[in-house]
Amino acid sequence: MIIQSIKLNNNVEMPMKGVGVFQVDDLELCEKSVLEAIETGYRLLDTAFSYNNEAAVGEAIKKSGAPREEHFITTKAFIQQMG
Repeated sequence: MIIQSIKLNNNVEMPMKGVGVFQVDDLELCEKSVLEAIETGYRLLDTAFSYNNEAAVGEAIKKSGAPREEHFITTKAFIQQMG
């Protein structure tokens, strides 16, 4: 699968399609789903601290074998976490 990307104002390329893990609270399912998405060609992964599944997303990225620099990862944090 070829996923088009768009160049952001800071010259970073961001894939135009991605996979989100909102409400995927089964960590094994989350990891499996993200790993399958990566194997399919997705590189934009969206998660959040409040989803409680960031570690599962990270494990899927590690297991995929795809270089970290290929991925575009977005996450959300609470204002209190922003220091």
